Amino acid sequence: MPGYIIRRLFFAIPTMFVIILLTFLLMHMAPGGPFDDLVDIDPEVLANLRAAYNLDDTVWKQFLAYLGGLLQGDLGPSLVYREQTVGHIIAVGLPVSVTIGLSAMTIGLSIGLVCGIVAALKHNSVLDYTLMAAAMTGVAVPTFVTAPLLILIFGLYLSWLPISGWNGGQIQHLILPVTALAIPKIAAIARIARGAMLESINTDYVRTARAKGLGEFKVIVHHVLRPVFIPITSYLGPAIAGVMTGSVIIEKIFGLPGIGRAFVDAALNRDYPVVMGIVIVYAAFIVLLNLIVDILYGFLDPRIRQT
Repeated sequence: MPGYIIRRLFFAIPTMFVIILLTFLLMHMAPGGPFDDLVDIDPEVLANLRAAYNLDDTVWKQFLAYLGGLLQGDLGPSLVYREQTVGHIIAVGLPVSVTIGLSAMTIGLSIGLVCGIVAALKHNSVLDYTLMAAAMTGVAVPTFVTAPLLILIFGLYLSWLPISGWNGGQIQHLILPVTALAIPKIAAIARIARGAMLESINTDYVRTARAKGLGEFKVIVHHVLRPVFIPITSYLGPAIAGVMTGSVIIEKIFGLPGIGRAFVDAALNRDYPVVMGIVIVYAAFIVLLNLIVDILYGFLDPRIRQT
């Protein structure tokens, strides 16, 4: 296992490099620039601005300069918010996104797992059909529909909860965005858990355990549930990274100062360093969480344990 972890970390380096390179090239290939909105600016001042941020160099020189700064832990300055660095923007927005994301994933995993297990145990019953119909609806209806509906019902009609803002992360400001973000996670995990549970129930070793007279509760807990966590773990890796690094739609709708909203604003304004910084953070989360998932595989199923 230690050797496998070291190899995965080693292969993560070229993966990160390719992601950084492609993102950098795509951003510079997009039409427009960070100073296009300065229509009345003197050409000489514009030239000085471009020189100050190395935008007058070739793309490759800019990339090498950025890479050199990145290796020193410097993500560079924002081209739009010139008084702020990229590191500061991420440091301010990431805790918001992480709070919202982890809360949604915790709720999604808890409720989704229970619903999936219950649906599998009550296979082909009314309860099974009801839970799966709800899960299908949760997967099919996008968050840009559910979020406004939650705002309309609980924020405007009932006036129970605030509809926007962060306010230091107070509970009442978290309920609606976390719920909107958790609904598709609950639905996806419930469907995955049900399918894995039904497959596990029908395996030979479960039939053998029942034939030996083992109680149904012990069969479920000791023989059926463990394999269920393998596909769920596969789903959780990228899913956690996605919600932790910012749900663009949720943060926009609820006016949350997370890095998802910062990413959209930076992309629209051609703020290359901010886009690059957020992509690097997201990619690092993906690589790290996929590594954790692979390690967990070995504990959940010894047959796939890496050496």
